Amino acid sequence: MLDNFSEASMAISGESTLVYQEVARKVQREKGIRVINFGIGQPDLPTFRKIRNAAIKALDEGFTGYTSAYGIDELREKIASHVNTLYPNGKPVKKEEVIITPGAKTALYLAFLLYVNPGDEVIIFDPSFYSYAEVVKMLGGKPVYVKMKWAEETGFSLNVSELEDKISSKTKMIVLNNPHNPTGMVFDPKEIENIMELAKEKSIILLSDEIYDYFVYDGRMKSILEDPDWRDYAIYVNGFSKTFSMTGWRLGYVIAKEKITKKMAELAANIYTCPTSFAQKGAIAAFDAFDEVKDMISLFRRRRDVMYEELKKNKWIKVHKSQGAFYMFPYIGEILSRANIQVKDFAIKLIEEAGVTTIPGEVFPLEVGKNYLRLSFAVDENDIREGVRRINEFTTRLMKEIVGER
Repeated sequence: MLDNFSEASMAISGESTLVYQEVARKVQREKGIRVINFGIGQPDLPTFRKIRNAAIKALDEGFTGYTSAYGIDELREKIASHVNTLYPNGKPVKKEEVIITPGAKTALYLAFLLYVNPGDEVIIFDPSFYSYAEVVKMLGGKPVYVKMKWAEETGFSLNVSELEDKISSKTKMIVLNNPHNPTGMVFDPKEIENIMELAKEKSIILLSDEIYDYFVYDGRMKSILEDPDWRDYAIYVNGFSKTFSMTGWRLGYVIAKEKITKKMAELAANIYTCPTSFAQKGAIAAFDAFDEVKDMISLFRRRRDVMYEELKKNKWIKVHKSQGAFYMFPYIGEILSRANIQVKDFAIKLIEEAGVTTIPGEVFPLEVGKNYLRLSFAVDENDIREGVRRINEFTTRLMKEIVGER
């Protein structure tokens, strides 16, 4: 009886990236190898001191009870003021159009739950963050994938013409993530504008995940909040995890027209009651920590450059320099083809034989990622050099064995 799980729960799989972290732990434990972790999806810096101090102060003052399902007003006002400063050409966001959530994943979940019915189609770019498709499937919806285009010189781009071809009478939503996980792209503003116009024209909801918005090293990021008409078709998701190195604090937020946030608050009250009280007090202080954010982005830019230059030394790997987020997504298709190996098996061999954790691109569904690895450069620069050196040595040895057999 207890094994008879619901159809909704059986529609999803676990967090695939954790599989490779577990292999790494086993290798460290059994072989005594220090594994370098390029699989991590979070900044390696501790949460900035002023944020921690604000949360400690809230705890010391006894701010430990329930808050509104929307979150506390002071934080909602801070967020509205912040995005209005960032995007002055859009129509100003009001506090009532902001709801705080326990992490950006929960924000995404609320958006999907609010709109996706069984049989509805949700268009997702391939590759993309895996949770989008998993939640859609859990709700009985159907993920419809649009393959991104790739060139070594320009990286990945959004295939807007294929996107339009995939729209059907069942299409409920398009999911956009910019800057992008796993590719590290900051998409051309014109591509984003075309998708925005298409969503408006076809009356399709555009769910925009902009969690990496401050991790931009090259180019300009186009936000949906720059469009004065965003309330008519868009839901904006962001959070504190990446920008302020607050992953464990679990704080995200949604910006949408008031009718939507009101309904989300009703869902929130029945799912998780409210976001954590004292964590929200810490988040208020985050808006005074942008000097620290700027320093972190400069650090990550240097790390990106190091990883790119080291990967370029490997003749078997093709890599485009990431423009945003903190991931590199190199193409290893020639290695996989010559070695007759799947990318997930290659990733496991990298852990077991080279002591380096990466995430195989097939984790980011559906087809495109099967020839790629995701490497995070949210790690120490010396570890980046050592980890990529190990990857280069491993692939060189592997390819010599193959060439030798021939």
